[in-house]
This record gives sequence, C-alpha cells and structure tokens, in this order.
Amino acid sequence: MAKLKHIIKQLSSGDYQSIHELLIESNADKSAYLLEAMRLRQLSDAKIMSELDVNTNAYYTLRSRLNQKIEEYLLQQMESPRTDLLKKVSNINEIIFTKKKAISIATLKKLEKELLAYDLSNELTIVYKTLKKLHINSEDYFEYSQLYNKHVAYMLAVDKAEDLLAQYFKKFGEFTLTGDEIDKMELNLLSNEMDNVCKLYKSHRLYVYQNCLSIFHRLFIEDGEKTDDTKEPIEDILDNVEKIFEEYYLDSIYFHLKLVFEYLRLEYYTHYKVFRKAEKYFDQVNEKAGTLLTNYGLYAYSPQFLNTKLSRHIRLKCEADLYAENQRLFEGFECDKEDLPKYINYVMYRAISCYYVGKFDEAAREINNLLNEISLKKYPYAMLEIKSILALMYACKKDDDLFSQLVNSIQRQIRILGKDMSEDIVIFIKILKIAISPAKKDKAMKIRSLIGKMEAIKPARLFSPTQFIEMDDRFVELMANSM
Repeated sequence: MAKLKHIIKQLSSGDYQSIHELLIESNADKSAYLLEAMRLRQLSDAKIMSELDVNTNAYYTLRSRLNQKIEEYLLQQMESPRTDLLKKVSNINEIIFTKKKAISIATLKKLEKELLAYDLSNELTIVYKTLKKLHINSEDYFEYSQLYNKHVAYMLAVDKAEDLLAQYFKKFGEFTLTGDEIDKMELNLLSNEMDNVCKLYKSHRLYVYQNCLSIFHRLFIEDGEKTDDTKEPIEDILDNVEKIFEEYYLDSIYFHLKLVFEYLRLEYYTHYKVFRKAEKYFDQVNEKAGTLLTNYGLYAYSPQFLNTKLSRHIRLKCEADLYAENQRLFEGFECDKEDLPKYINYVMYRAISCYYVGKFDEAAREINNLLNEISLKKYPYAMLEIKSILALMYACKKDDDLFSQLVNSIQRQIRILGKDMSEDIVIFIKILKIAISPAKKDKAMKIRSLIGKMEAIKPARLFSPTQFIEMDDRFVELMANSM
C-alpha cells in the first residue's frame, strides 16, 4: 500500500489527470476512486474499502490493477524514436525466421546505421551477432565477428564508465562529510580509472560520461584549472558537449543530461566568480532543483547545488527569499533517506532557510528529526556541524536549558576528536556562549573579535553548514540580544 501511495504522490499533476481520465473513460470507476483517494484524500484502507463496498481480497486486487494501469501509462510516455529502435532490435528473430536472407541482411544493415547514430552499443552487439551468423558461409563472416567482438568490448567499457560515475559521486558524498584523505585518494583513483576507460575508444558517449566526472573533480577536488594544466579547458569541454547534444538531439539520455551540464556550467562560473554568466544557469537549474536532487545522483553530486544556492543568496543579501522559494520548488519532494549525504545536506539547507526568516522553532525541529532518524557515528565531524547549527537555534530561541545540554555534548565530542581538527566549531560555540550569557558588557565587541578569527579558518570539510551563517551586523545584533 505504501509503495503504491508513494508512486501516486510522485506523479506530476499532468500524469495524474491523464491516468484519472483514462480510468474514467474505460469505466474503471473504482480504480479512479482509489487513485483519487490515495492522491488527495489521505483516507485509511478501511475507509476506502467501506466506501467502495469491497472486501479485503477485492481491495488488494483493485490496488494491483491500479498499479498495473499506472505502469502501462508511464511506459507509454517513454515512446520515442530511440524506443522504436529498441523494438526493432527485439524483433530481429522474427525477421530471421520469416524473411529471405537478402531482406534480413538489408534490414539489419539499415538497423546498424541507425544504432550507430544513437551509439547504442548493447543493441549493436545483437545486430552484429546476427549478421555474423547470417554470413557464416561467406568471407564477410570474419568482418562481422570482429565488429561483434569490438562492440562487446565497447559495451563493457560504457557499462564500466556508468558504474564509475555512480561510484564516484557516492564516494564524493562520503568525502564531503569526512574530509578524509583516504576518501580523497579514492576519488582521485576513480577519476584516473575513468580517464583510462574512456581512452580505449573514440566515443562521444564516453566523452560525455568522462566529463560529467572530470569537470566536477577538477572544480571540487583539484580546486580548478592550473596554468600548466595539460587537460582540455573546462569551457571548451562544455561547448563540445553542447555540440554533441545538438547533434544527437533525439537521444533520450542526452536530453536529460542537458540539466547536468547546465549545472556544471553554473558551478564552473561560480568557482571563477563570473557571476553574471552564472546567473543565467542558476535560473535554469533552480527551476528544476527538485528533479536534479531526485533523479540525477548517478551523474552528479546534486546536493552541492544547495550549497551553491545558499552562497549565492548570501552574496546577494536575499537569504530571506529562500524559505518561500523552497515551499514552491520542493512541494511534494521526498528526499531519499538512504542517501545520507544528500538527505543531511537537504535538511540542513531547509533549516538554514528557516533561520534566515526567524523560524527558529521550525529549524530546530527539522534538525532534531534528522538526528533522531539517522545514525552519524561514522561522521563525527558532520555531527558536530549539525549540532552547532542546532545550538544556534536554541540560542536564538533563548532556550538556556536545551542550549547548555547541547553545548556540553558538543564540547565533549570536541575533546575526543581534538580541537585542532575543529577550530572553527570551537570559535562558533564560543560566540554562542557569549550570546546566551547573562553578562551584557561588550557582547557585540567580543563576538566581532571571534568572528574575525573564525573567518580566517578554512573549513576542513566540504560539509560545513556553519559557513552559511552570515556573520554580519544583523548576526551580531541577534547574538548580542539573545538574553
């Protein structure tokens, strides 16, 4: 039940309306009612069964049929020229057994050209395997054997590249939370392995996959391009990928990867502080933020966009706009709690957005829910950061008891981990303790002095929500008046 309800809630408004109309037109009134009840009315199973006047067995059958109807509809929405090609490949055996040899070969040769245009390596192996068998008594048998072997190897290279992409961004998420040098070394190894795999073949698909990883790695691990860098300039790569997307405009994977490369352009221009150009891509990516976070984790580290967005709003002094914007952009969005780095980043982004509009209770509730739902034992420094933001909310709420308990916990953890590894957190907590102290003398001056010291420290890890607390005059005033 929960799975079906989740699928129904995730449907776009257009898909929901279309499925509902199809059910009504096909006289499946009970299925239409069930769809509506799960989407809009939040009714219990017992209530739905009562209103439909069905027993438990009939209800589960109805659910199963509705699930099947939704799957059939979503499958139909995937129809495209590329899908038509895949259907043709699936019918190859029918051609072999029903057509004359000359017609079969001519059909397969035409299919080969179309598949090469789309760079569909898996399907090409089927075509070459069949052509090889059809030419078993001719001199062309060797040629098709070689082509078959080549495309089997190429297919494995593409599969390997896709696996490396997914592994890289999974590891990058862990690295943001740990800052561990071993994790960083693994990222470098994965990047090198991707380069080696993509050197094996001259392929636009491998080029695109390679640079999904390479651009991100150069910006966030290697800290940008070096003057003596022998690699292709990032801006040239972005232009070349755009040309590939234009040439293969019917390719469904490339159609969706356009969003990834718009996002990479945003990060590239932001990294080099070319903010005028970055704004163009920010608007494009921001409108699809929910989609980027939900569906693109295998091709990019999408939570980084939230950090980039926070930095942008702080720079433009429009932090207060975040809260209302989130209500619109993330309506119906459900973050995958199994993807810990993404879930942690998302919750902290929402909490900081609450902070900038003075909703300290809501921010504290978001963070407490996070700490109760997941275990952060593997990520002690991330836990310090999260608890520090929670302590800020308690200070802003003037909740002295909860603040004192939490700060004692933070300080115990700092003593275990070592002050040298968390200097910025030590100073941040000092600021909060001054803020909540009953002593009023020179509060603002003491806080400003500590802010100067904290700003001089570069965070040791990429996950550092405390750096998104703008310590300007408004912050000083808020802290100085916390008691």
